[in-house]
Amino acid sequence: MSHLPARLTALKPIHIVLLVAVSLAMFLPGFLTIPPFDRDESRYAQASHQMLETRDFVDIRFQDEARHKKPVGIYWLQSASVTLLTGGAEHGPIWMYRIPSLLGAIAAVLLTAWAGARLFGATVGVGAGLMMAATVILGVEARMAKTDAVLLATIVAAQGALLRVYLDRFKPIPPGLGLVLTFWIAVGASILVKGPIIFMVTGGTILMLGLMDRSLGWLRLLRPAIGVPVMLAVVLPWLVAIGIETRGAFFSYAIGHEFLGKAHSVQENHWGPPGYYLLTFWLTFWPWSLFAALALPWVWKNRADPAVRFCIAWIVPTWLIFEIVTTKLPHYTIVVFPAIACLTVAAALERFEAPSLKRGWGFWAAAGFYLLITAVFGAAAVWGAMDVQGALVPLSILAALLIVATGVAAVVLEKQREPNRLMAGVLAGAFAIWATVHGAVLPRLDAMWVSPRVQAVVDAHRPCPTTILAAAGYTEPSMVFLVGTRTVLGGPEKVAEHMLADPACAIGMVKEGEDSKLFLDAVRTAGLPVREVDAISGFNYSRGHRLTLRFFVAETTVPAEPTGAPSAGQ
Repeated sequence: MSHLPARLTALKPIHIVLLVAVSLAMFLPGFLTIPPFDRDESRYAQASHQMLETRDFVDIRFQDEARHKKPVGIYWLQSASVTLLTGGAEHGPIWMYRIPSLLGAIAAVLLTAWAGARLFGATVGVGAGLMMAATVILGVEARMAKTDAVLLATIVAAQGALLRVYLDRFKPIPPGLGLVLTFWIAVGASILVKGPIIFMVTGGTILMLGLMDRSLGWLRLLRPAIGVPVMLAVVLPWLVAIGIETRGAFFSYAIGHEFLGKAHSVQENHWGPPGYYLLTFWLTFWPWSLFAALALPWVWKNRADPAVRFCIAWIVPTWLIFEIVTTKLPHYTIVVFPAIACLTVAAALERFEAPSLKRGWGFWAAAGFYLLITAVFGAAAVWGAMDVQGALVPLSILAALLIVATGVAAVVLEKQREPNRLMAGVLAGAFAIWATVHGAVLPRLDAMWVSPRVQAVVDAHRPCPTTILAAAGYTEPSMVFLVGTRTVLGGPEKVAEHMLADPACAIGMVKEGEDSKLFLDAVRTAGLPVREVDAISGFNYSRGHRLTLRFFVAETTVPAEPTGAPSAGQ
């Protein structure tokens, strides 16, 4: 049994309402107004859109290219979201594809509270859920139409069920079937969303608990004879279908290249040295990273407690694997953040209840580094917006001031041992920051959002309702999502070929410079006169450079009367 004081482990309805309300306040600013991000979000959304276009819900494709990086779960959820919200239309705005991520993030917050309440009591559970809602990384994932928020929800559901089985392993009454099925269904759903990642988390937890306890007999309480068939019933139908559809190509790429390949080779330039996640944690878990660092002595002191032990087993193996793997991205370790949040709040409660606690050099070192990271975060908000926009963005200065003020307030209130004011103050600061950054600054960075401006030019100058754009020099997935599946991507010669094949209706877009010179030489050599109808300048943040895009139609075309035909989903 736990050495820590017993506390009420059941969440009340008011707790659920509070957690959902705070989550919505943190996640909704910018949710509707931020255009599609490149590259992952737009690739996911476009592939989901193509499922609706083709009515093929087995194979996953981006234009004509097979997309065998991840399983089908997120595409099904995004397709269902768009279908429900549009009444069956094939396309919708990007925010409709983000709904599964929003719901996944809210579910992760609630499930963190559920798990934390069982581990350390309802107060810790609610505090941990609130922490998760305000973190930098979950706020980003809640607004992105990709896998990670939904993956997190499935993992926390499985880990929450697993910890209840572990903590109750000595009770005379075995865990109910509902709890056991929660674990196995969550595992199956997680596999459909992002493959075998969940086995790293749950498997690592189980193996480390086995090493610490020298016993794994309690695993029989998971009733694998019932659970494994249920899990297989969730995952096998699609796995069999995609295996037949692709003749096994999905598995060789998804597992051999995408999953195992990340362990020993750098993919898409996402490299980082060992220790990468220890450093980035100070930002990804911000504004709570200071308090996580201050929790370490308490965690070590209470490492024999079963609840603390479970959290350690949740965190350490998965964290070490991610540090070893060559390919690194800041959001990968989000799958252990719920356990960190639970330990952080549990440690803080005891710390605030110790009036004789003295602040030593460790506190000031952690606080100093936290404030340094906070200052860098604020400076990055100003410099990043200015770098993209090419001019100082006043609202980014407000965002930086809010970031610094929140960080300073966190340190001051921690030192003053004001737990309620600390939680309320940091949450209020986080809300103001995300409302400013996501709700006001990002949507107004016009130079950053090149693809919506390309869409506007195509809509304004399309010669025919069936016009297809051919593009060179800027071929980001967000443009395909906004302008249409049949958008032609390639070099300047391919743009010229497209216009020669359909001079009456085609639009060509080339980047100013060598691309536009090659394009004009090609069409002139072929004897096709063209005229420039528009040009836009912006910042391609995926490649980190500025560009100007020039749009051309054939001289023989006459501007058509407005048709009202949407450009997306052609």
